[in-house]
Amino acid sequence: MKKWLIPVVIIVLVAIGLYSWTKGFNNTAVTLQEDAKTKWSNVESAYQRRSDLIGNLVKTVQGAADFEKSTLTEVIEARAKATSVNIDAGNLNASQIQNFSKAQSGLTSALSKLLVSVERYPDLKSNQNFMNLQNQLEGTENRINIERNKFNETVGSYNKHIKIFPNSIFAGWFGFEEMTRYKADEGAQNAPDVEFDFNQ
Repeated sequence: MKKWLIPVVIIVLVAIGLYSWTKGFNNTAVTLQEDAKTKWSNVESAYQRRSDLIGNLVKTVQGAADFEKSTLTEVIEARAKATSVNIDAGNLNASQIQNFSKAQSGLTSALSKLLVSVERYPDLKSNQNFMNLQNQLEGTENRINIERNKFNETVGSYNKHIKIFPNSIFAGWFGFEEMTRYKADEGAQNAPDVEFDFNQ
């Protein structure tokens, strides 16, 4: 075997190894990133389900009780605001997630006020349609929480993949950036103060 052939073979083997390594990194990063985007779509889908149910809930409440107009108006306006916030999963960033979360928090607050206010109306509490909607909303809130957790887990896997060495070098070369996790609203760790004056 000629002496010059040995270094050429070594260079070719190193090049093949490097190609396989970078290809493996890139394909895994793309897969994890796309999985995270899908999980985000599932988060939005769960919130959309809640929004759809709220329309039916408001109609049921309006039809079954002489209800406080301001409470219903607040729910309707919060729902409109929450559904107006659109996020591009392909360009997901902390600011977009924060705006989405803020809009959803307003709806959650208005909805909580509506459900607590219902205690004044025994006829409404016994309305089967209302009870079904309330149960579906409770189930939807659980789904939302599950989907947010799944999104965060998937983002965590992606972020770990692009941050570990030497993947962090390739991440810079291929333009893979850290993704933002869904965070709880500020003050969410505190129990909310809900007060209603029913003597008006």
